[in-house]
Amino acid sequence: TSHRSPSTSYARPVTRRRRRDADGPTPGSLADLQDDVDPEQAARSIALRRLTAAPRTAVELRDDLVSRGVDPEIADGVVERFTEVGLVDDRAYAAMWVQSRSRTRGLARSVLRQELRRKGVADAEVTDALLLVDDAGEREQARRLVERRVPSVHRLEPAARERRLVGML
Repeated sequence: TSHRSPSTSYARPVTRRRRRDADGPTPGSLADLQDDVDPEQAARSIALRRLTAAPRTAVELRDDLVSRGVDPEIADGVVERFTEVGLVDDRAYAAMWVQSRSRTRGLARSVLRQELRRKGVADAEVTDALLLVDDAGEREQARRLVERRVPSVHRLEPAARERRLVGML
């Protein structure tokens, strides 16, 4: 038997999620909004919600809008306007991404470059952002990574150990 107080509840709180009906629109999509809403206004609302959740590149935001049923021309216009007013800034996004990922994950410039390109950031902006990673910091990250890995390869032949460590870098 339990001697819990009636006011004490150990049950998980109930979370309410909008469920997608089999025949209904996807929550957050253009079709989910009321029919009498201007498509451009609806696209702006979707974009603002998406940007509130997390920063995005212009390409990511456009692709997200199109995947939610926004006409590609309207999506382009919304992204262009958001870029003009500074709500979407690929240069700032790239700088933030490089600082965060190099600090928390210790990623090399080449990996950061690939990630930013996949996100649709222009090469010039990627190059500028990668200037934030200094050579000394990158060498220090590599040194720490090798130090963590050495114990797991210490029983290997020296040539095999070197191949594994260099390959990891």
